[in-house]
Amino acid sequence: MTDTETSEAIRYTADVVALTRGGDVLLIERDWPPYEGAWALPGGHVDPGETSRAAAARELAEETGVQVAVDDLRQIGVWDSPERDPRGRYVTVAYAVVVPAGTRITAGDDARTARWWPLDDLPGRLAFDHADILRAATAPIC
Repeated sequence: MTDTETSEAIRYTADVVALTRGGDVLLIERDWPPYEGAWALPGGHVDPGETSRAAAARELAEETGVQVAVDDLRQIGVWDSPERDPRGRYVTVAYAVVVPAGTRITAGDDARTARWWPLDDLPGRLAFDHADILRAATAPIC
């Protein structure tokens, strides 16, 4: 690294698109800035020594009460735009999982509330780049 280059702190996160076969997606209402009060996918920081897949399952359980097996999470992709989070540089690995319709949810941790939303009737703008992640998770596989 030269004297003119600087190091950038990068935070590692995982997000989950939990879907039902009936076409609903699980969203949380954020209880903290940024985007306090906005709807978002469940997710959060990857803890030291933890894989992003394990973090995704843990965050889903902490924020919504929904328990899934780590192996049931399917990786959708990585989102790493430098502008995706106003707090700084966050890189997220996003996962999708299908859960039974009627799966009981309980908001917890960073979630003010959690609820199932029909994919064709989502709330206004989602926090961060979560609309892009949701589109990728629900895109038809060719």
